[in-house]
Amino acid sequence: MKRAKIYRPTKTAMQSGIRNTKNWLLEFDTLDTGIDPLMGWESSKDTMSEIKLQFNSKEQAINYAKKNNIDYYIVEPQKRKIIKKSYADNFLKSK
Repeated sequence: MKRAKIYRPTKTAMQSGIRNTKNWLLEFDTLDTGIDPLMGWESSKDTMSEIKLQFNSKEQAINYAKKNNIDYYIVEPQKRKIIKKSYADNFLKSK
C-alpha cells in the first residue's frame, strides 16, 4: 500500500486569514514521476497522488488510515510567531 502524509496545510502568501488551515489533510505520496517529452512538465501516471481527503481532526485522519490499512506519517504544524509592533515604530529612529 502507498504511503500517505497527514498534515494541516499552511496559509499561502496571498492569504491574511487562517480559514483554510483548520482541517487536516490525508494526501498520498506521488510515485513514478517523469518529465513529459513534449511539454517538459513533470507528470505521473499515479492517480492516487491527486486524492486529498479532509478531516476535522488529526485523530480522525489517523483512524481512517488505520481502518483502511494505509501506511502514513504525520507532519506537525509549526506555531506562528507573531511580532506585535506599533505603527509608530516605523518612524522612530533606532540607534
